[in-house]
Order: sequence, then C-alpha cells, then structure tokens
Amino acid sequence: MATKRIAPLRRKADVKSEPVADTVAGGALYRLMTWLSPSFPVGAFSYSSGIEWAVEAGDITDAGTLRRWLTVMTMDGAGFCDGVLFAHAYRATETADAKHLRAACELAAAFAPARERFLETTAQGRAFVDATRAAWPCPALDLLAETWDGPVAYPVAVAVAAAGHGIPLDQALHAYLHAVLANWVSAGIRLIPLGQTDGQRILAALEPAVADTAARALIAALDDIGSAAFRADLASAKHETQYTRLFRS
Repeated sequence: MATKRIAPLRRKADVKSEPVADTVAGGALYRLMTWLSPSFPVGAFSYSSGIEWAVEAGDITDAGTLRRWLTVMTMDGAGFCDGVLFAHAYRATETADAKHLRAACELAAAFAPARERFLETTAQGRAFVDATRAAWPCPALDLLAETWDGPVAYPVAVAVAAAGHGIPLDQALHAYLHAVLANWVSAGIRLIPLGQTDGQRILAALEPAVADTAARALIAALDDIGSAAFRADLASAKHETQYTRLFRS
C-alpha cells in the first residue's frame, strides 16, 4: 500500500492557543481515563501475557516473585517495547507523517514474540479502534486506516487516538503503561491467588519502573526496540499448549 503525506492534523498555533486546563485536566483527561479503564471494551481481562504459564511452572508463587517478574516485563520486555512504539506512533500521527506511522504499525505487528502475544495486542488494538471510532471519531483514526491496512497493535491504536484528541504524549504514555501493568497485576492476583491489597502494593512498588520506562521510551529510536525478558517470552509460547487455561495468552 503506497504511503502518502497528509496535512498535519493540528497546527502548532492551535496547540499553543489551547488552555492548559482544558487540554490536560478537562475533556482530554476524561477520554484518557475512559479509554484505559478496565470497562473499555478491548477484552484486556482475558489476557495474562504468559503470566498464567509462569504461575503454573512455579516461576511466580507470591507477591514478591510477581513483582520481580513484572519489573522485568515493564522495564526490559513488552512494557518498554510498547512504550517506544507508542511514542513513535503518537508523533507520526501528530505530524501526519504517514511513512513513519506505517513503519511503527508494521514493526508493532511483527515484533510480537509469540502467536498468543500477537493475538493479544492485535485483538485489543482492533477492539480499541472500533470502539473509539464509534464514540470518539477523529481524523487521526482516519489517517491510521488510510496508512495501514494490516493488524493494528494495541499501543499504536491508543497512541493514534491520544494524538488525535490532543492528549499530551508523556501523560498518555504513562497512563497506557499503568493500564497494561494493572492488567498484569490483576491476572497475577487471580492466578496465584493474592489479595487486592497485595496487588496495590505491587502497583505502588512499580511506580518508579513505569516512570523510568516511559522516560526511556520517549527518547528511543525505533531501532532501539528490543526485549531482554526471555523467560516472559518463553512463557507466552509455552502457554499455547498449557493443558488448563483461564486466559487467552
């Protein structure tokens, strides 16, 4: 599919003229909270990103081992990779750079380390695009459809919508990473099982990890994407043949 350059969705003058309260704490905050809420219909609750196999194999047995597992996934695995893809898809959408947006879309679809992880990110991505187009349509989502006709990864979908609605990149990225981490924690709570308070302690403990991951992702090039979470990637592949499963990944 040929790429083309489209006029920017927002002029710099438009951005400067927007009141800070409206952009950050008004409608933008409302939309961001809605999109990344567990109630938004992307089916995130049905995926564990391989955590189910890690529990079955004995890698994750309690709150401490879950916290360590998720620290690696966030900082050196899917969290960092998603963050880089998110940042590049956002900036490409903001400047209407169809070529760069296509590159981010293509890499996001190709980079999934296992079949189930591919299903996880693309099924959620498609569901997010469909729900957002129905309730919060914007030219950015049209640009995505015109630029890329393949499967849309979840971080790309959220980034495009955030850019199209003028939600600041750093806040959108932090919120996205928190939502992904919260879903992983929720899966761990159900599988180990743990209490809800333990889950909140894990989220609190990983706040610096999310901040560090977002900061690195914001300055990374697409070529910097890479995962060192080998055991987590293996868990995703092993989950495909796990005998008893509650989750789709």
